[in-house]
Amino acid sequence: MAKASAGKQQWLSCAVLTVSDTRTEEDDTSGHFLVAALQAAGHTLADKAIVIDDIYRIRAVLSAWIADEGVNAVLITGGTGFSGRDSTPEAVAPLFDKEIDGFGEVFRALSLAEIGSSTVQSRALAGLANDTVIFCMPGSTGACRTAWEGIIRDQLDSTYKPCNFVGVLNVRSERA
Repeated sequence: MAKASAGKQQWLSCAVLTVSDTRTEEDDTSGHFLVAALQAAGHTLADKAIVIDDIYRIRAVLSAWIADEGVNAVLITGGTGFSGRDSTPEAVAPLFDKEIDGFGEVFRALSLAEIGSSTVQSRALAGLANDTVIFCMPGSTGACRTAWEGIIRDQLDSTYKPCNFVGVLNVRSERA
């Protein structure tokens, strides 16, 4: 398996997971935004799911995608706050091989201009697991837009300089 080549655009296969006790496919605006955004950028949708905010259900879906060679990236929306049921960080972080500390830091810096000090309540995080990059963001569509436009879109673009995550993923030719 070759690393992504520099200069030549490579498209990724991405999965979207919405973590919510109340959302359905009909009203999952954040999940729909992420699907539309990744497809507009040229990537393909490998899968999309909605799970309740439960550590083990989140891990079950995410673990299957991490193990699937057909999934390069996972975008997770929801469950990153401080309410009693918010458990995405606790579900996801133990699955990481490496954490991407800068994602949460940059997300909160971007979000500060939009929602002020309320950004401190975001536990957005990201990491790598089995050559899959995983981004976890808050459940609001605005937060997903901030994360996508401010960070994720560029980091999933194989031509973005000086570096991007495609360069560290083993993107198999049948997925490109």
